[in-house]
Amino acid sequence: MKVYFGSDHAGFEIKKALMPFVRTLGFEVEDLGDFEPDPQDDYTDFIIPVARLVAQAPDDSRGIVIGGSGQGEAIAANRFHNVRAVVFNGQYAPTDGRQVPHEIELSRMHNNANVLSLGARFLNEIEAKAAVKLWLETPFSNDERHVRRLKKIEEMTK
Repeated sequence: MKVYFGSDHAGFEIKKALMPFVRTLGFEVEDLGDFEPDPQDDYTDFIIPVARLVAQAPDDSRGIVIGGSGQGEAIAANRFHNVRAVVFNGQYAPTDGRQVPHEIELSRMHNNANVLSLGARFLNEIEAKAAVKLWLETPFSNDERHVRRLKKIEEMTK
């Protein structure tokens, strides 16, 4: 499976750390930019190419996009048919004793997310690597209810 990377200046350093890490996990990696941190760049210039390529092979490729918050990056990626982008800025840890599922696992198991959008201003390198590893290694459940829901979403974007 091929993993496409794109980031703006805010995500540049985390992207540089994640790409070789993802290679060690056995994935082919392609960097779609930014290739130098430029504070004047626009995240869309690097996220749109990632989303286009994932849209062409939604079950055989993944995208990892990184920006300051990850929000705009996910919004841009989700404009493409067959792209299911989710934002991750750290696992929620309730202070009232509740147990919550891991967002990363649910994004794959229930939603078959194929683009992960990371907020570089919220995650350090260790947290980003752990999230990416878990996301890449978590399979889609193929549970009938999740398949049905995803088909409904895809019908909306045709």
